[in-house]
Amino acid sequence: MSTASAASAASTATRRLTVAQALVRFLANQHTERDGRRQRLIVGCFGIFGHGNVAGVGQALLEAGDDLRYYQARNEQAMVHTAVGYARMTNRLSTFACTTSIGPGATNMVTGAALATINRIPVLLLPGDIFATRAANPLLQELEDGRSFDVSVNDCFKPVSAYWDRINRPEQLISSALAAMRVLTDPAQTGAVTLALPQDVQAEAYDFPEDFFAERVWRVRRPAPDAETLAEAVELLRTASRPLIVAGGGVIYSEATEALRELAEATGIPVAETQAGKGSLAYDHPAALGAVGATGTHAANEIARDADVVVGVGTRWSDFTTASRSLFANPGVRFVNLNVAGLDAYKHAGLALVGDAREGLTALRGQLGGWSVAEAYRDEVRSLAAAWDDTVSAAYAANNAPLPAQSEILGVVNEVSGPRDVVVCAAGSMPGDLHKLWRTRDPKGYHVEYGYSCMGYEIAGGIGVKMADPSREVFVMVGDGSYLMMAQELVTAVAEGVKLVVVLVQNHGFASIGALSESLGSQRFGTRYRYRDGRTGQLDGDVLPVDLAANAASLGADVLRATGTAEFRRCLQQAIASPRTTVVHVETDPLAPAPDSRAWWDVPVAQVAELESTRTARADYEIHKRDQRTYL
Repeated sequence: MSTASAASAASTATRRLTVAQALVRFLANQHTERDGRRQRLIVGCFGIFGHGNVAGVGQALLEAGDDLRYYQARNEQAMVHTAVGYARMTNRLSTFACTTSIGPGATNMVTGAALATINRIPVLLLPGDIFATRAANPLLQELEDGRSFDVSVNDCFKPVSAYWDRINRPEQLISSALAAMRVLTDPAQTGAVTLALPQDVQAEAYDFPEDFFAERVWRVRRPAPDAETLAEAVELLRTASRPLIVAGGGVIYSEATEALRELAEATGIPVAETQAGKGSLAYDHPAALGAVGATGTHAANEIARDADVVVGVGTRWSDFTTASRSLFANPGVRFVNLNVAGLDAYKHAGLALVGDAREGLTALRGQLGGWSVAEAYRDEVRSLAAAWDDTVSAAYAANNAPLPAQSEILGVVNEVSGPRDVVVCAAGSMPGDLHKLWRTRDPKGYHVEYGYSCMGYEIAGGIGVKMADPSREVFVMVGDGSYLMMAQELVTAVAEGVKLVVVLVQNHGFASIGALSESLGSQRFGTRYRYRDGRTGQLDGDVLPVDLAANAASLGADVLRATGTAEFRRCLQQAIASPRTTVVHVETDPLAPAPDSRAWWDVPVAQVAELESTRTARADYEIHKRDQRTYL
């Protein structure tokens, strides 16, 4: 047979498989490549089986074995969080698929999908769906909609997915699967990708072309910013006297931290960091100002207020970063936004440098050769950063009594952990405290999910972080409120032998919202974990006798109870030495404050109220509201 004939035969060869079998085999052969480094795109599949996926995707995973390894989860939302933790740790180059049954199994994933898409993190969702043939309608757990037989609960994924499709025919899988991979590997568009799989179609056989199962490499390219716009940005910076770089998550995902350091050292432009961008510079670098915004440091926020040119790199400019558009107060402030996504590059009427963060930073350094900020500005930055570091040291050694302050617990973890170790957190008061107080020493050492700030992310996300890099110790910081949302993934960590150190901070309520409630004049209403008082009818009775340490032990984790910071330090060191997932339980004082950021967050206060506390808070709110800007 001639070479041409052989190629023709290969292109027409088919393999008869079910849709689910074909999808699993396809996923096992997808790779990403950036800078010459190749890795699996879909490294495995988390799943919980029900009638909507057990005979389709479940059977296909059983046949595939380690070609696409199956991992058992305990909650459908949690397995998406684990995939997100893994994908973020791998700089969005690898992720997991997640499969569920129809109905509640699918809708449980919607929160995870929203988290992934808001944070621009790739994850593949494969929810089961109703019969495409409608042969047995209505199915168990089917939503009946009088407007159309084609509606199911999986339509809920549409607004929270970067790509969504329903595979109603076997032959539709080919084009949809390729489109799904395109979106997963596009840093400007990525997020949750949802392929809804009707349960009858999953099990239906079709003659798929062999070429569908060939190994594919999706190259994640580094687009350079437009030359003319870059020149305009350079000219703007050369005329600036107080420029500032705000480093977002894109700096870390594009592995641009060295390029950022070189630019900062060459020009003296100081660097502040968003939640996702924390770790872009080591905390003790001379140009590092630390966290910026509503949860920021005095140093970063002081410089931000007077900055005349602000270069946002890989940030989506959330309200926390801008202190609800009140922070950057210079009347003539201009924004330059270096971002791979045009959506973010054009925000705040900024000069849009649409391109890869590393390429853009390298180009800026090259064209700013010989230019630097004034030495007095460098000195000011160093002085402010040193003063803030003293503030951190004081917070770490607060000696609050009778219970330690949360800042003291964070300080012990920071001091005991190694330079490459990772702290994981998501919701409550700890993300704000970590943002301003944690001394980050490695670009991957700080993992706080704050795009969606989803309670329950911590343990599940920590599993993904540890799976992505087992060489690092992973410290999961979780408050009692968030722990109660999704503690069951401790079982997954134990089952998979994924070792975590979980620091469970018990303060008997919602500390973050309690403090916010008080600042808004709502007197911490509904934020304490208390018995209902028979006299007042309110939840302000005695503390509930909830034993979260005992709960963690019942889920298979080792548990250590600590009282005070000295005992906490000993327990933490014991947990680090252990090969097993260990929960260290410690009580803290929810009223002990962390250092204030001196920045505002726009949460509207009731315009009229009977309560004096609310009226006072409203008056303060109106004062801050005057500082908001449009940045036009």
